[in-house]
Amino acid sequence: MKQDKYSLGRALRPFSFSVALITCLVGIVSAAGLPAFNYSVAFLILLGALVLQAGVNLINDHADLKQLKNHNARQQVIRNFRLGLVCFLLASAIGVSLLSVTGLELLILLSIGLLGGLGYTVEPVNFKRRGLAVVLVFWLMGVLMVCGSYFILAGELSWSVFYRSIPVSLVSSLLLLANEIRDVRSDSAAGIRTLTVRIGLNAAKGLYVTLLLLVAGISLILWVTEVIPGLWWLGSLPLIYWLYKQQLTEAGRISLPPASGRFFMVFGLLYCLSL
Repeated sequence: MKQDKYSLGRALRPFSFSVALITCLVGIVSAAGLPAFNYSVAFLILLGALVLQAGVNLINDHADLKQLKNHNARQQVIRNFRLGLVCFLLASAIGVSLLSVTGLELLILLSIGLLGGLGYTVEPVNFKRRGLAVVLVFWLMGVLMVCGSYFILAGELSWSVFYRSIPVSLVSSLLLLANEIRDVRSDSAAGIRTLTVRIGLNAAKGLYVTLLLLVAGISLILWVTEVIPGLWWLGSLPLIYWLYKQQLTEAGRISLPPASGRFFMVFGLLYCLSL
């Protein structure tokens, strides 16, 4: 197992920051026309989400400690985990500052987010080892981020915003699945039972393509039902074919996570323009 897998730059997974940015933007844009909209609060939401995303990324490899023999690699994982906890504390502080805007109802959402983030890779829960991380990310870094951002600004929840959250939540899961597909051999060798390790590479590739098609299909349904008014997101559809070709080859799968992150950014920004 390569030691640089646990370097700070790789552990941060910068390509995945599009998740926090886009999911929060969907909630923020959905609330932008409301009288109570506050730009300072919107900025804090984005900052808190990015810090939370960094924390989730940094603790991601903590479950590898049991299998790691290399001393330097172990020290890197421990360092990253501690930095991840610092990020969680910072995200919590930002969340507490937002309580004055929303009231104690936000505390429930914050608790779910922090517990879910810690449970992602920390024992005894360890959703990653149980093969549930792809599902968790859909709710934690997708639906919860979109609806939570909207709730902070609007003071209420909305079914239409929940429906709007589904395409970007699917891409959140897609991005994590891309990471699992790239790392399937090293994860399998280390005994880390991710979803991709459990169902096999071919099934995971099929799931990846299915998620891509669902993103386009559900976005179209939301437009037909007037949940989203615009069609700007159609501009990202050629990238779906590019990602399909990318996952077919071993060389393409190595760069699948950053490629998926770029798709998320392009699709997400165009999707926000469509709201």
